[in-house]
Amino acid sequence: MLDLILTNKEGLVGDIKLKGSLGCSDHEMVEFRILRAARRVHSKLTTLDFRRADFGLFRDLLGGVPWNKALEGRGAQDSWLIFKGHLLQAQERCSPTKRKSSKSTKRPPWMNKVLLGKVKQKKEAYRGWKQGQVERENVGPLRN
Repeated sequence: MLDLILTNKEGLVGDIKLKGSLGCSDHEMVEFRILRAARRVHSKLTTLDFRRADFGLFRDLLGGVPWNKALEGRGAQDSWLIFKGHLLQAQERCSPTKRKSSKSTKRPPWMNKVLLGKVKQKKEAYRGWKQGQVERENVGPLRN
């Protein structure tokens, strides 16, 4: 008897059926359908856009805090929490957020078209070397 099916989204799984045991096993096969409507939820992942950040305001906000008075008589943990709170508040005010597209989440932001082309060229050369079509000297360093 099936007790529980776990998913990360409500309504993701439907039409659950038990199909009998597989061979001599005492476990039963489960057939289910993944519902498309629940699966097509787009993530709205945002990240801080430091290229458009106002670092002058950031410096002023953190520089304007009387740190000696704010941290006086506190332990390391309390001091860290106070500093972290001020830092996150200043960061929120000075750094706008931007939406990450699915394309940019697949690769690091520093990976531009030039580097992508070089990585592709290196992969093709390595593949040719593995198949014996290219000499080792023409491939260049393989593990950089």
